[in-house]
Amino acid sequence: MTLDIEFYRRTVYVPGQGNKRTPRRVSVLDLQPVNATGTMVLIHGYGGNAMQWLYQLRYFGQRMRVIAPDLRGHGLTDDPHSLPYSMEGVVDDLEYVLAELQVAHPFSLVAHSFGGAVATEYALRHPEQVSGLVLIGVPSRFILRPILRRLMNIPDPVFSSVAKTVGVALFAPVRTLRALHDHAMATWRGYERLPLLRVPTLVIMGQRDTVFLREHYEDVPRSIPHAQRVVISVSAHLVQLERPDAVNRAIRRLVDATLEPALATHNGLNATATVAVRGERGKAPMAAGETATRNRVITMPWLQYYDDNVPEQVAPSRQLLHDLLSNAARTYPERTALIFFGQKIGYRELDLLSNRLAHALHSLNVKDGQRVAIVLPNIPQCVIAFYGALKAGAVVVLGSPLSSEEELRYQLRDSGATVLLTLASYRQQVKQMCRETAITHVVYTDAREYLPLRQRVLLASLLEESMPHSQQQGLQGLQEQRGQTLANTHAVLHASSSSWHEHALQHLLRRQPATPLDSRVTSDQLALLQYTSGTTDTPKGVMLSHANLLINCIQIRHWTPEAQRGREVFLCVLPLSHAYGVTDALNLCIGLAGSLVLLPTNRIERIMDAIKQYRPTILPGVPSLYLAIANYPHVRRYGVSSIRTCISGSAPLPVEAQEAFEKLTKGHLVEGYGLTEASPVTHSNPLKGERRVGSIGLPLPSTNAQIVDMQTGAAVLPGEVGELLVQGPQVMLGYWNKPEETAQVIQGGWLHTGDLARMDEDGFFTIVDRKKDLILAGAYNVYPRDVEEVLYEHPKVLEAAVVSSGSSASSSPYIKAFVVLKRGEHATPDELLALCRERLDSYKIPKQIEFRKELPKNLVGKVLRRLLVDG
Repeated sequence: MTLDIEFYRRTVYVPGQGNKRTPRRVSVLDLQPVNATGTMVLIHGYGGNAMQWLYQLRYFGQRMRVIAPDLRGHGLTDDPHSLPYSMEGVVDDLEYVLAELQVAHPFSLVAHSFGGAVATEYALRHPEQVSGLVLIGVPSRFILRPILRRLMNIPDPVFSSVAKTVGVALFAPVRTLRALHDHAMATWRGYERLPLLRVPTLVIMGQRDTVFLREHYEDVPRSIPHAQRVVISVSAHLVQLERPDAVNRAIRRLVDATLEPALATHNGLNATATVAVRGERGKAPMAAGETATRNRVITMPWLQYYDDNVPEQVAPSRQLLHDLLSNAARTYPERTALIFFGQKIGYRELDLLSNRLAHALHSLNVKDGQRVAIVLPNIPQCVIAFYGALKAGAVVVLGSPLSSEEELRYQLRDSGATVLLTLASYRQQVKQMCRETAITHVVYTDAREYLPLRQRVLLASLLEESMPHSQQQGLQGLQEQRGQTLANTHAVLHASSSSWHEHALQHLLRRQPATPLDSRVTSDQLALLQYTSGTTDTPKGVMLSHANLLINCIQIRHWTPEAQRGREVFLCVLPLSHAYGVTDALNLCIGLAGSLVLLPTNRIERIMDAIKQYRPTILPGVPSLYLAIANYPHVRRYGVSSIRTCISGSAPLPVEAQEAFEKLTKGHLVEGYGLTEASPVTHSNPLKGERRVGSIGLPLPSTNAQIVDMQTGAAVLPGEVGELLVQGPQVMLGYWNKPEETAQVIQGGWLHTGDLARMDEDGFFTIVDRKKDLILAGAYNVYPRDVEEVLYEHPKVLEAAVVSSGSSASSSPYIKAFVVLKRGEHATPDELLALCRERLDSYKIPKQIEFRKELPKNLVGKVLRRLLVDG
C-alpha cells in the first residue's frame, strides 16, 4: 500500500430541488500534494466509480492535484428519485463540484467510456478551462448490446447479484443505470459534437473492445480535429486498470506538452527522488536530481529506515473529520461501528444518530464555529456527540468526567462553550461547573441508554468505581431509579430552576431528521479545543483543525500499511476525552471502517474479558496497560494472540514490557511519541523494521524534527542532548486566546516540545526526559528514565518512577524511586539498590526507594511525578 486514497474523499453538497430542498451529496476523491504543479480531473464511465482511477490518482497525485468525482447515483454519490436525468444535468453537477472545490484553470480533463461524453460536453461548454482532453475507451455512440439492456429490466437486488455472477463490476443500482442510459447516454450523439472540439485531445483505445461497437470507437479520433491516437494491446474495456502504466505514460505526454515546460522538469525530479531515497537505503542515485536526493537523505536520515510501503510524504487532505464516518457508513452500512458491553451499533445507525444530533444542536441555535462541550466517558453517546457536533459546524471541547469541578469550570468558561453534553448523574456537579459560563443548554444522557437491561447494572458499578467520591454519590442516586424511563428523566430535568435550559438526549434526537447537514465548514477551520493537563501551569486550549487531526490519522494509517479497511477491531481503553484516544482509537478506527470496542473503565479484569470476547486486532495504549496485560494470571487463556498492532504512547515504554507483550501476542508493540499540540503523534518506531531500545523511533511521514541547544537554539550534533523541535501538518493552530504563549512554543514554524532528547546518526530519536523532570545531583544531570530502566530489569518490579526529592532551604535534592511490585511479590529496598549499584554510576543511584500499591496517573496513564514529589 502506497497511499490510502479513501482518506482523501470529500463530500460536496449540491443544493436540493423541489419542496424538501434536501442537499444531495456528491463524493469526490481530491488529492492535492504540497506545491502541486497542475490539476487533473478524472471522470469515470457508466456503472463505474472514482476508485477505478486508483492508479492514476496515486501516480499523478504525487505532483498534481487530482480530482475524481463519483457521478450521480454511482459510488458514494446520492441519486434522489425526484431528480430527472439529462446530459445537461450531469455536466451541471460537474461544473458545480469543480466550482465548490475551487479548481484552478486550466486543468487536464481525463475521462473513460461514458465519462468521455460528459467531459466532451464540459470542454465544449468551457474550452478555456481545459488545457488537454484525454478520452479512454470512448465511442461516438453508446449503444448497449440488447442482452445488456434487457438485463436492466431485472429489479435490484437480483440485478446486482446477476452482474456479480457474470463478473461485471457495477457501482450503481439498476434504477440509476436505467435512467442514465435512457435519458442521457443513449440519446448522446457524439459524432455530431466531436468535430466541434478545439482543445488538445488524446484518444486511448484498447485493441479489441467488446462493450460497444468497434466502429464507434474508431469514429472518435477521426472526428476530432488534430486528435492524437494511442492503441494499447489489451482487450478489456477498462484499459486504465488493465494497463495502467501504459495509460499513464500516454496521459503524461499530453500533460507535459500542454502545461508549462517547468512542470515536466519538476515531475521528472520528483519521480527520481522518490525512487532513489526509498530504493538503495540512502545510496546515491545515478540519475537526475542526485544532489537533491542526497541532501534529503542527509537532513532526514530516518527516511531510509521506513518500513516498506510507508510513504515519505502524505498529501494533506481536505476531507472533514465527520466525513470519515459518513463515508464509512455509505461503504459499509451494515458493519459494526461500536461495541459497548455486547450492544452493537452499525455504521448506518451511527451516521444517522450523529446527523440527528447535528440537527438538534442547530435547534439549540448552535452556529458554525461555536463551542460544544462534551464531558462523557467512553460510551456510544460520546462518539455520537463528537461527530454530531462537527457535522453541525461546531467546535468540540472535550472534558474528562474524572476532572475536578474547578478544572471543568475553567474549560467551559475559557472556551466560551454554549452547550454541554454530560451524564445525568452529574447534575449536582453541573450546577457548580456552569456558573459564570456561557452555557445556555445542558443535554443529559444516561450511560446505560444503549445497553440491554441486563448490562445496565454492571455498567453502573464500573462507572462508580472509576469516579471521584462526590460523583459516586450522584450515580448512586441515579441507580435507585433503574426502573425509571428516559421520558421520566426528561420530566425531572424540566423541574430545574437553573439559568440554562436542560434537555434529555434521546428526547432531542427523536424530534430531529436524519438527513445530512452541510455546515459549510472547511478543513482549515477549528474542529477541537483540547485542554492541556495543566500540571506545570494554567491549562491551555490547544486549537486543532480538521486538517490537523485528519493528517495525523492519515500518517498513522500509513505507518501501519497492513491494517485492512473494514476488517480491524480496535479496543478503546484510552479515554476519548484525550487527543491520544481521539486520533489513535476513534478517528483511525472510523477512518478504516473498523469496529471500536468501547470500555469506560481501565480495570484490567474488564480489559481482559473484552480481549477474550471481541478478539481485537489493534490496541493503542500506554505502557502501564501493556505491563498489566503481560503480567496478568493465565493471560494466554484470553486470546491475546489476536492483537497484531500496538503503538504505545504517553510515557516511556520499558523494554521488559515490550518484549514480554510481543512474546505473548506475536504482534508488534512499538514505542511512539506525541503531544496534544501535535494532534498528537509525531514519532514511532517501525512496526517491522529496525527498532532501537529506548527510542521513540522516527518522525512520521511529512514530519520533520531536530534537536537544538536549550540556550542558543542552534542545532546540535547527533548524539547530543537538547530540546526536541517538531514541524509538520499535524502541529496545532495555536493556543486558544493565548497569542503570547503560542509565540513562545511555535517559532519559525517549529513546535518546541519542552522535551529533552537526542537523535542518533540514523535519525532515531530518544526522549531523555522532560526539562522539568531533570534531576540535579551535585554537578551532574540525571534523567529519571535512565534509573527507571534499570529498576524495570528486576523481575519483581511492575512499575517504577524516579523523582527529585528533599529539595528545600535546609536540605539538598536527592534521587528517590517509587516502585510497584508485581502481584504476589515481596522485596526490600536493598534488593533493588543492589541492582542499581551494579548498573548505574554512583551519582544516579537512588538514595531512597518507597513501595506503593499504585502510582498516580493522569487519564491516559502518564505517571504524575508532581504528586509523587508533593507527597
